[in-house]
Amino acid sequence: MRGTPTYNDDVDWDSWPVQDYLAENYRELHPSDAAVIAHHSAFYRRLEPGSAARSVEFGAGPNLYPLMLAAAASRQVDAIEASAAGIAYLNRQLDQGADPSWEPFYALCRELNPQLPPTLSQALSVVRVVHADARSLTPGTYDVASMNFVAEGITEDFTEFRQFCGRFVSSVRPGGRVVAAFMENMPTYRIGPASRWPGCPVNPRLVTDVFAPLTRQLSVTRIDSDSSLPDYGDSGMVLLTAVRPPA
Repeated sequence: MRGTPTYNDDVDWDSWPVQDYLAENYRELHPSDAAVIAHHSAFYRRLEPGSAARSVEFGAGPNLYPLMLAAAASRQVDAIEASAAGIAYLNRQLDQGADPSWEPFYALCRELNPQLPPTLSQALSVVRVVHADARSLTPGTYDVASMNFVAEGITEDFTEFRQFCGRFVSSVRPGGRVVAAFMENMPTYRIGPASRWPGCPVNPRLVTDVFAPLTRQLSVTRIDSDSSLPDYGDSGMVLLTAVRPPA
C-alpha cells in the first residue's frame, strides 16, 4: 500500500453513491450473490425461527439481502448504517416497499430457507434502521451479527480493519453467533464514473488470523471472483461463520 493510508474517518460516507453501487452490483442476482446467500442461508437454517431476539447488520449499506436472510431467525433486525445516503435508501425501501429488483434475491433466500415469511415485505417488517457508527454499539447487545463487504471497504489500514472486526464480534453476547462476507484482495476502488473509496486487501488466512483469537467454531471459506460483476480488482470473496466464546 503506497503513501499514507485512508482511514474510515477520512471518508465522507454521507456522499456514498448508492444508486451507482446498486446499478453495478444489485440490479440483478449475480452468481456471487447466490453463493453468499447459500452460505448465509445454511448459517440461519441452524437457528430456530425467532430464536434471536435482536440481530444486527453491522454497516448495512443499501444491500437488502442480508436483512432478508436474518429475518428467518430474528424478531428484530437493526440495520446500523453511518451514511446519510444509505439511511435514506433503507428508509425508502421499508416505508415505500422494496425495489422490484430485490424480489429474485428474496425468492432464492426463501427457496434455501423456507423458515422465511412468504413475502419480502413481511421479512423486512422486522428491520429497524439505525443511523449510527457501528463502532459505537454497546458490546454484548445482540444474539446474532452479520457483516457484509464492510470492514475491508472502509479503510486502507489493516490495524483498523482488525479493530472493526473486533467491534463486530463484541456486538454479540457471549455465545452469540456471527456471519460475514468480505471481498478478497480488494484494493482502493471506484464506483460510478469518478468516486474513489478505500480498500484493505484481505484473504482467508488474514481473516482467520483476525477472528481465531476472538471466536470459536470458526469456519472460513472462499469463492472465486464473479466475471458478471465490475472488475474492482478483487479476487473473489471470503465467507465466515463463528461463535463468540461464552463468558
